Amino acid sequence: MCGKNVRSVQVSKPKGPLEIVDRDIPEPGARHVRIKVQACGVCHSDSFTREGLFPGIQYPRVPGHEIAGIIDVVGKDVSEWKPGQRVAVGWHGGNCFHCDSCRRGDFVTCTYLKVPGITYDGGYADYVIVPTEAVASIPAELSATEAAPLMCAGITTYNALRNSGAREGDTVAIIGVGGLGHLGIQFASKMGFKTIAIGRGKDKEDLVKKLGAVHYIDSKSENSVEELVKLGGAKIILGTVPSGKAMGEVLGGLAVNGKLIMIGVSDEPLAVPPTLFILGRRSVVGWPAGTSMDSQDTLSFSVLSGVRSINEVFPLERAPEAYERMMSGKARFRAVLTTGH
Repeated sequence: MCGKNVRSVQVSKPKGPLEIVDRDIPEPGARHVRIKVQACGVCHSDSFTREGLFPGIQYPRVPGHEIAGIIDVVGKDVSEWKPGQRVAVGWHGGNCFHCDSCRRGDFVTCTYLKVPGITYDGGYADYVIVPTEAVASIPAELSATEAAPLMCAGITTYNALRNSGAREGDTVAIIGVGGLGHLGIQFASKMGFKTIAIGRGKDKEDLVKKLGAVHYIDSKSENSVEELVKLGGAKIILGTVPSGKAMGEVLGGLAVNGKLIMIGVSDEPLAVPPTLFILGRRSVVGWPAGTSMDSQDTLSFSVLSGVRSINEVFPLERAPEAYERMMSGKARFRAVLTTGH
């Protein structure tokens, strides 16, 4: 297969356009596998590559870190994965194994973390090469299109919630009814939490209740903090919106010992009133996706519970359109590229 031309969608320079190009098919090195990509989610974090926001990106670079497909070829010294296996890859695209975090088994905070589409070419392509530690198995019950968006939006919401400290019956509020939020609502409900969705506009109420929320707060017409306080306060608020301001505005809705978990990426600072946090032992934390095994857990839980992403699907050659639709906030709710494999 050497020399075979395959499609890739690359960014040649920061702020450059997404270009569809032909490349030679890549070959996997030792402890790497080649995946024939079937689907790749289009994530807001892909803007790091498009806009040049992440330090050290080498261009041209192919974005994409919500990858689902089939192992095509394995490299030297690979025994745990075989050609023909259905696999997925997320934000955690490999780690060094020797930094302090890795030595403690905390691979997702590796000092030298590898991210598909940032550290190396990602999934906006017919094929991708990834290290074996980045690979997760896809259950037979999920299609590639269903699995792909769970590799970032899914794992981040699921893993943050299951590590939040909340117990069944606790009140969990999800800020935002978008690509992350619509999955967060489903996961929170299926985990047994009293799930409250906070969005903008009455038009979202029917949808969020179908997804599992027991209450909906329209932040355009209601005071979110007052409504949360009426409901006893939130044990957990999951911030899925890309706005530090929006997340900061609901802090007063936390219950005693409540926690805001931020997973929406924003450059805006978060205003944290010390008195509110001191008197109620409240806290603010962030959560960075998870490892390939966490990805596999996310996929398994989604099969068991029926959680599914709501997707708009585009062929690979329409990647620029899919990206712009995602960045505009018009996608309902995740954009996914398919290759036809």
